[in-house]
Amino acid sequence: MGRIHARRKGQSGSNKPFRVEMPDWVPMSSEEVLSKVVELAKEGHSQAMIGTILRDQYGVPDVKLVTGKSIGDILKEKDLAPQIPEDLMALMRKAVRINNHLQTHPKDLGNKRGLQLVESKIRRLMKYYKKVGKLPGDWKYSIKDAELLVR
Repeated sequence: MGRIHARRKGQSGSNKPFRVEMPDWVPMSSEEVLSKVVELAKEGHSQAMIGTILRDQYGVPDVKLVTGKSIGDILKEKDLAPQIPEDLMALMRKAVRINNHLQTHPKDLGNKRGLQLVESKIRRLMKYYKKVGKLPGDWKYSIKDAELLVR
């Protein structure tokens, strides 16, 4: 598969092992995992970080295998899910950082192009999330709004 904004080909990534039931060696029950996910979310961790913490510190290889629900679904049930998805927020943070750099260095054409590419990714992701229903239909992206949301 080729890259979106480059003429190179990408590297193939690893695939997760195919598993349909919870392994026997998982030390936590599904109720314990649910409570730990909620506790970590209340501490302010992101969904990806919650999964990493559960894997590395608690020995839970996959929350969905143990509980039957993804971390995002668990957080949505408990009303702890973020209003704007994580990946979109990360791209908006990146766009704000590049824009702040361009305020002090207006002739930096490489970063000007980088900002265009990041904003293009934001628009594509925004269109997908509106179609899926994770964002409201009237939600718009602008760099000014992104600066307010990121802070």
